[in-house]
Amino acid sequence: MSSASSSVRRIAATVLAAGAVVGAAALPAAAQDGHHQQHPRVEISRVQADSPGRDDHSNRSLNNEWVEITNTTRDAINLRGWTLRDADGNRYRFDNVRLGGRATIRIHTGSGRDTRTDVFQNSREYIWGNNGDTATLRDDRGRTVDTETWGRRR
Repeated sequence: MSSASSSVRRIAATVLAAGAVVGAAALPAAAQDGHHQQHPRVEISRVQADSPGRDDHSNRSLNNEWVEITNTTRDAINLRGWTLRDADGNRYRFDNVRLGGRATIRIHTGSGRDTRTDVFQNSREYIWGNNGDTATLRDDRGRTVDTETWGRRR
């Protein structure tokens, strides 16, 4: 009887030890998954809502109002169909824009020639509120990827 009891205790100890090993291995993975949810793969990294100098509606002034989007991963991402909106509903829709790994692109309000680092909304009006606004980046399925809010809304 004591031999059977001893075997049961050994089996139970082995099962418990295996469970502890599996649990310890799963813990970092679970913590890492939570970390990914807090940091989007593509994020609004900087906003210059108030164009330096006078707001004279010149193309130069309009282009000094911008939002930067950064790809935080090593892999390139195609932003085709993604949108960037302000709180008033002004929307910029990305065409076939490829954002390289760890790269940043600047979305200017005015007009210009698109490059791999700068794209233009071709607006003749200022979009981003100097005193407060919200920029929302959505993917091609309409899911919110990142939001940046500053100041106070009117």
